[in-house]
Amino acid sequence: MNFTENEKKELLGDAVKYIIPHFANYKLITDEPKIFVRGEGCYLYDINGKRYLDTFASLLTTICGHQRAEVDQAIREQLDDLEFFPNYVDTFTVPLIRLASKLADITPEDLSASFFVNSGSEANETAIKMARQYHFERGEPSRYKVLFRRYSYHGTTLGGVSATGLPWFREYFEPLLPGFIATHSAVCHDCELQLDPGSCGLMCLKMIERQIQWEGPNKIAAFIMDPIPGSNIGFPVPKDGYIQGIRALCDKYGILLIFDEVQTGFGKTGKMFACEHWNVAPDILTIGKGFTGGYIPLAAAIAKEKIYSVFRRPGHEFRSGSTYGGHTIACAATLANIKVIEENQLVKRAAELGDYLKSKLETLRQTGIVGRISGIGLLQAVFIMKDAGTGVAFDPSLQVGNFIREYCYKNGFIIRNNGDIIVFAPALIITKEQIDETTDILEKALREAVSRFIK
Repeated sequence: MNFTENEKKELLGDAVKYIIPHFANYKLITDEPKIFVRGEGCYLYDINGKRYLDTFASLLTTICGHQRAEVDQAIREQLDDLEFFPNYVDTFTVPLIRLASKLADITPEDLSASFFVNSGSEANETAIKMARQYHFERGEPSRYKVLFRRYSYHGTTLGGVSATGLPWFREYFEPLLPGFIATHSAVCHDCELQLDPGSCGLMCLKMIERQIQWEGPNKIAAFIMDPIPGSNIGFPVPKDGYIQGIRALCDKYGILLIFDEVQTGFGKTGKMFACEHWNVAPDILTIGKGFTGGYIPLAAAIAKEKIYSVFRRPGHEFRSGSTYGGHTIACAATLANIKVIEENQLVKRAAELGDYLKSKLETLRQTGIVGRISGIGLLQAVFIMKDAGTGVAFDPSLQVGNFIREYCYKNGFIIRNNGDIIVFAPALIITKEQIDETTDILEKALREAVSRFIK
């Protein structure tokens, strides 16, 4: 696809004038807006024909790469039959039924009943609504409170933001929904209790139990958490025993456990679902993003049979729904995407390449500004620090992470940063050679940052 200089200028101007971008400040989009027109495998091409290696898979979505022939074909074939009919009251479509059945097969334990929506935020809000109604239907209407963890992100809707423990996402929208209770995180490298992770005895679990007792166990409907917190804080992996401990607390006090695996699901950690690293299953699992391969928006809240059985009774249906949830074409695409993951053993591949990516990132410590490296599988994060030896951070106003990101962009690599945390979540099809190219350019960017920001 070729554009004249006038067409490029018009498109750039219209982008700035007519689109409110997600989470971007005006300076970023006016200084150097980026317009992409084509994708192939792990690569994207911009309006000028320049090629970029995407190391964050279109915000963790295109996990099997762009232009996946199998998914393209599934969409075309479904278009020949039926483009859309809603999953409303007593109406279903074949791709919807087959996808729900497939999810029941691949999710842990007896997670079996899927409620389809359009985004991870909606999936999390749906899970919260489901938990509250579940307790209401069982004669415990006083169970309305929702525990969430500081530093975790659960979406952009009002319900999702209410369950998010990152102040930047909350501050402009307060007061948020009542009944949402922040509790301790498991970010061991920056322990809220200022304890040594090696000898803490998982004190955070004890503090969470005290908070449950303080709030009143019979008033808590659910605990929502991400087994591995997301890119905003660098994919910190909890200590063994923590996830199991949360499960035990929820069982002890009759609280439903919701795992948000919108970012971590479908192979990125080296398991199909992150919770499988600890052999723990939630009562409700939320999925999205890479679930569909990035083709068409789709997400789901998947519940255990004990929950869905409550809604099977006449007059007690789950009171939620949306027009496009479980879109016919989206379900066909997602089924094909899951088939690609399974037939190409991409979950196993993510585990192997994740180890390789981490080993390559470790070599960047020689630059002197790489501090902590955290993550699991192909979800990895590098913490940039002024003095890695002492843990002294850069002044945030310097925006060192932004400098590194833009350096990589100019050299044909899409790198994501959250402040001075550089995060990676490439497609599961990335190669060792592409990882080598990525870490080579990142090393150059880090060395340039040293010369520019360290006096």
